[in-house]
Amino acid sequence: MDITIHSSFLPHTDPDASLAFYRDTLGFEVRNDVGYGGMRWITVGPAGQPTTSIVLHPPAATPGITDDERQTILELVTKGSYFGVNLATPDLDATFAKLEASDAEVVQEPTEQPYGVRDCAFRDPAGNMVRIQELR
Repeated sequence: MDITIHSSFLPHTDPDASLAFYRDTLGFEVRNDVGYGGMRWITVGPAGQPTTSIVLHPPAATPGITDDERQTILELVTKGSYFGVNLATPDLDATFAKLEASDAEVVQEPTEQPYGVRDCAFRDPAGNMVRIQELR
């Protein structure tokens, strides 16, 4: 089998704020920006990796869910406990400094983890956990 990761999905609560974070702060390319029924799906990805993307989506757009389920999803997204993504960089300190200067919400400064990874963590505008690991 030859399988690759093509797209992962992260919810957004404010498409413009999420777009600014992933495009302007993280430097991702915008691959697609689609509106439908007053909602937006924005596909972004790292430059030089055209086959790997994150789709920023409206969290409660899933057909067939109840209003109560929709409310629960929105509450979990807002608390930052619904989704997350792990990214990697060769220079964690420079990446951390850039994100910190952008006023992104810092969750954890660069730390040597007991499981052998050096990483840091932020929240995106929707509250999603964004962990960034240093490539070694």
